[in-house]
Amino acid sequence: MPEGDTVWNTARVLHRALAGARLTGSDFRVPQLATTDLTGWTVRESTSRGKHLLLRLAAPDDAHWTLHSHLRMDGVWRAYAPGERWSGRPAHLIRVVLRSPGAVAVGYHLHELALVPTAEEDRLAGHLGPDLLGPDWDAAEAVRRLTAHPEQTIGEALLDQRNLAGVGNLYKCEVLFLRGVSPWTPVGAVPDLPGMAALAQRLLAANRGRWTQSTTGSLHRGQTSYVYGRRAQPCRRCGTAIRKQELGERVTYWCPVCQPEHPSDLPPG
Repeated sequence: MPEGDTVWNTARVLHRALAGARLTGSDFRVPQLATTDLTGWTVRESTSRGKHLLLRLAAPDDAHWTLHSHLRMDGVWRAYAPGERWSGRPAHLIRVVLRSPGAVAVGYHLHELALVPTAEEDRLAGHLGPDLLGPDWDAAEAVRRLTAHPEQTIGEALLDQRNLAGVGNLYKCEVLFLRGVSPWTPVGAVPDLPGMAALAQRLLAANRGRWTQSTTGSLHRGQTSYVYGRRAQPCRRCGTAIRKQELGERVTYWCPVCQPEHPSDLPPG
């Protein structure tokens, strides 16, 4: 699933391809926007807010609009040179095509696709917590939101975009491992929540600008994560087999020795 850094990278690709360009054509393949024509509109910028992508536009009358999309599990944007073959996904998954003199942006399997006045963006993204990769990142506010529901498991709380925006399943699992916290620990029992929020921000920021996500520091295949995607493989710290189990609507990976249910059960060292 695309996480905050992936969406940030996608926004940057679209910005480089389209920012400042006047669109020469558009093709929406979703019912709610099927008759929308953005020909003549200018792309002001492309940015992200957590896992939401915001393409900001200026209409010919200088009114400002935002094309909002969410990638969810399988959405993706691709930028192509004019005349280049579109190879990102099967054609039946295309939801929108934006053409400019220098590039063609194609959105595949996008979700929550909407065109709204830029002044009303908060209707779509205003519920989000502080953005881990945004200029307004506020660790104290993220911690305040996390602690508002002390009975919720920390694994579920980190995935709740209303607490902090940008963490997906990969970073959830990796942050909890690095902090030695069981995913099933209630938020109210988690030690040093500020340290956990700061670690999440550092991990996403470290992967900003590249497509290979690594929490270990290695970019080699099979060495990029501590626990995520490593079920039954030995823990890199203690050698215990990594476990995988459902938590809420998602699966989680963890080491039962390095992440005990009670912090007092942590092994020495």
